[in-house]
Amino acid sequence: MASLQLKRIYEAPEAGDGTRILVDRLWPRGIAKDKARIDLWLKDIAPSDALRQRFHGKPENWDEFCSAYAVELEGETAQAAVSDLLERLGEGPVTLLYAARDEQRNNAVALKAWLERHRREDVPS
Repeated sequence: MASLQLKRIYEAPEAGDGTRILVDRLWPRGIAKDKARIDLWLKDIAPSDALRQRFHGKPENWDEFCSAYAVELEGETAQAAVSDLLERLGEGPVTLLYAARDEQRNNAVALKAWLERHRREDVPS
């Protein structure tokens, strides 16, 4: 499977980005849609508004957020978006784009970790 990387949407696109997928539910402030160079916007893979609001600005609750987000990712709507993302990963490199200022604790970081865990679980021993 191809590489999976993360990047703030405010960073300039690069040739090595591959397929650029926005994984936020809301469109990022200050980014014009025609200049964003986004190949796909997977709103349904983003945390729900309720989850996002519950944990916004609370880095001390990071582990709790990741657990709650993992539950959401198992849901039917999110799974359709996960399938789309995995299909893109099968075609080449993918960059998950996010708008959050915190580069260590955001939904794209949690999503990447969740995907990597599931990819390991799917590989036969």
